[in-house]
Formats: sequence, structure tokens, C-alpha cells
Amino acid sequence: MSGQPQKTWTNDPWRPEDKWAPAPKDPHPERIYKPEVLKTIEETIQGFSDELRALSLDIHAHPELSFKEYFAHDAYTKFMKEHGWDVKEHHLLETAWEATFEYGQGGRVIGINSEMDALDGIGHACGHNLIGIAGVAVSLGLRAALQKHDIPGKIVLLGTPAEESGNGKVDLLEKGAYEGMDVCLMCHPAPGPLGSISLSGSLAIQPILTEYEGHTAHASLSPWEGRNALDAAILAYNNISALRQQIKPTHRIHGIFEGQDWAPNIIPDKAKFTCLVRAPTRAEMKETATRVYPCFEAGGLATGCKVTITPVGEIWELRQNKALSDEVANIILNHHGSIDYGWGISGASTDFGNVSYALPSLHPGFAIPTVPNGGNHTREFAKAAATVEAHKQCLIISIALAGTAIRVLTDDTYFEEVKKAFEEDEEIRKLKTQLQQ
Repeated sequence: MSGQPQKTWTNDPWRPEDKWAPAPKDPHPERIYKPEVLKTIEETIQGFSDELRALSLDIHAHPELSFKEYFAHDAYTKFMKEHGWDVKEHHLLETAWEATFEYGQGGRVIGINSEMDALDGIGHACGHNLIGIAGVAVSLGLRAALQKHDIPGKIVLLGTPAEESGNGKVDLLEKGAYEGMDVCLMCHPAPGPLGSISLSGSLAIQPILTEYEGHTAHASLSPWEGRNALDAAILAYNNISALRQQIKPTHRIHGIFEGQDWAPNIIPDKAKFTCLVRAPTRAEMKETATRVYPCFEAGGLATGCKVTITPVGEIWELRQNKALSDEVANIILNHHGSIDYGWGISGASTDFGNVSYALPSLHPGFAIPTVPNGGNHTREFAKAAATVEAHKQCLIISIALAGTAIRVLTDDTYFEEVKKAFEEDEEIRKLKTQLQQ
């Protein structure tokens, strides 16, 4: 990795480039916590590079949708079993899994997440093949460090389904999958200056499913007999388009129509409008959602269609733990990388946000090579997620995450800082919510 990141990304031109910090000209390796342990982690992860890349490409070649990640489930559980881990298949959810390793007694518990699902029609266009192997890499590097340096601790690697749709981590959280973890770590690829790591947050999101039911009719012979459900959905969409002019620029409202038995010579009697409302915080998201509901209702009222509005789950904003963030930043900056707090997945959402509300958590982004207009959720990003350079960047952030986990396990003062950062963030969040009400 070069000391000065390559400025090859143009995926989002309105983001100023000064949101990232280049690596220092004179890094100080002595500032690394337990450099001999980090060396063990790095050598171990790099030693597994070929196996991890083969696993990544295998997952990439077999994209699966939410809660249907059967190939990925089997590939990951087989890999972890072959490397001596205790594995629970179909753990709490059909395609979820858990791999654990414990060394010594009385150590803290490090949670790690591996995502698996892909996107309909465009495959691994969010790079979950990289996220999956990053979880494995962190776990393998961490295990080697525990064994070689006689560090007590437990590693819990969760294979988490349905991030793109389905809120898999929320289900796992409610079922107790994260109980006992002291911290939880994962990462995510994104566009950005190559060689950089992003520590931005993400948006809270409320999915809303609206169903319109009308009445069919011959569209030319007797249209007055019909109640047009498609018109209802279109009117709702237009209402929301008008509303967008009066919402904050940090908020998002977007969605799609779906039909049933549609034909151009039949008045549609059924239509679905799936809408996503996003905002920087959970409280702001709820406030904006209350302004969206009347838009749906008005579409039904204008067309005489029955309206059924159903909020579907709820994902909260990502709360990056500052103490964990600072340690990852320290490792990256001293390994000739760079850090930013502005790009990454700041405009997206993740069900890991709910996990970050439950315990100290970290979810950094890492830049992979992209082309103009080829960011997350594009076919071009799917291609980027299979490149050698993307794999290299994935291993680098995995080393930093494992190094941070070592400090959680061995530095009592630092772990108190991690807990304090979580508690202080909780207090700030509560205060902001009160001020917004």
C-alpha cells in the first residue's frame, strides 16, 4: 500500500476530498500496541490469503438472496470445521451459523460478523463475499495470536444472513446471538481513495410496505367500473416526490412499485409500493416517516382504493465506538494507510446499526478499486469485489480489526475506555432525541 492514496475514485463527486487524512510521513511503529502480537496476526492472515481468496471467489460466483444463503452457509461452515473450530450450523436462523474458539479461562469475548447475501440480479454488488472472508480472516488471525502469545479469550464468529433485506442481525440480536460478547466487529467495502479506511456512521432506515387494492375493469370498454391500484401507487409516489423538497438533505425517501396480474388492457386492482425512509438518527427517521404515511393514504383516497400500510422492521443508525475506531485508525495510519470520516457507507444503512446499540461495536469501511458511477449496488462494484486489489484491502482491514480485538482482550484500561465511549454515546443519543421531540 502506498503512503499517499491513489485518487482514482469519482463515484460521488460532491464529496470533498479533504474528508480523508493521508498517512503520516514518519509513522512510529512503537505506537502500535503489542507489535509482536500484531505481527503474528498479520503473518497468519497473509498466510491464509490464497485460501481466503478461493473462498471469496467461490461465494462471489454463487450469489444468493436473503435467507437463502445455503451455498454460503455450507462453504463457510465447512471451511471453519476444517480449520478446527466449533461450528453450529443453522444457528438460530436457517442460514445463520456460528464458529467459536476459546483459549484459556476468564478472557473477554470478541464477536465478529460475516455477511453472506447478495442482490437480486446484480450479485455481490455490495461485496459481501469480502465481508464474509474478512470475518474469517479476523478470527483466524486472532486465534493464532491467542495461542502463540498465551492470551485468554473467546472468539465468536457469526454468519449473518439477510443484510440487504430481512434484517437478519436484528433477528439474531432478538434471539440472543450477541449475548456474552464484549465487543462486536465487522467491515464493509466501499468506493474511496484506495488504501483508506472509513470510520463514518450510517443512516437509520424504516422500510414501509403499502398495498393498494382496487377493482379490475376493461381499460377501454368500461374503465369507470374499475378502481386503479397502480394509479394509487403513482399518486403516492408523486406525493412523496413533492415532500422531498421539504425534507432535510441528509434524509432519503425512495422505493419501487410491484404489481400482480398486470396487463395494459386491464385496470390494475392490486399494487405494492415498497418505500424506504432514511435519516441520520432513529428519532429523525421516525419523524420523517410520520410525514410519509399521509402520502400513501392520499393515493388511496384519490382513487377509491383500499390502503394497507405496514412498517417492516426498523434499522437504526450505526454507532461507531470511538475507542475501537481510534485503535483501528492508529494501526492503519502506522501501516501507511489513511483514515476518513466522511465517505464509506455514510449514506447507506445496515442492520449492524441495531447491534451497535446493544454493545460496543465497530464497522469500518475499506476502499476497493471502483470506476466512475460504479459504487455499491452496481454491476461494476460486483466486478470490483472480485479483484485482487479488493482482496488485499480486505486483508489489511482484517489485520487492523484483529489487532484492535487483541487490545480489548489484554488492556484493561483500554477496555474501560471502550465501555465508557459506548455509555457516553448512549447519553448523547438520548439527549439529542429529547431535543428533537
